[in-house]
Amino acid sequence: MARHERIVEALRKELSLIIHDEIKDPRLGFVTITNVELAPDKRFAKVFYSVLGKEEDHKKTKEALDSSLGYVRKLIGERIKLRFVPELLFSEDRSQEYSVRIEEILNEIKEQDEPKKSTRANKKSR
Repeated sequence: MARHERIVEALRKELSLIIHDEIKDPRLGFVTITNVELAPDKRFAKVFYSVLGKEEDHKKTKEALDSSLGYVRKLIGERIKLRFVPELLFSEDRSQEYSVRIEEILNEIKEQDEPKKSTRANKKSR
């Protein structure tokens, strides 16, 4: 594993721990860090997260994460030895929601299609 990938994985792991264990903001919902994109010069990191809950929970979680940026960055600096602690940018990852919605739509189509298949099967057996 290359150094860049090791740093990305360390950032993802530490950010998850910090968000779950260190941030005591009541606005923070159930957050999962899904990915971290680190700039080649390692000065900026885009942190992708997903939130379970309603739209209001998403907004509150974004506010909580943005307001804790300085604290999170300070803890990252203490836990991961890097020449520069990257500037962090939190960005919501809604791909999980999209995949769940696509799955629901496919199931609905399948359910609508099954009665047609059974009707065809009955006609063929006659």
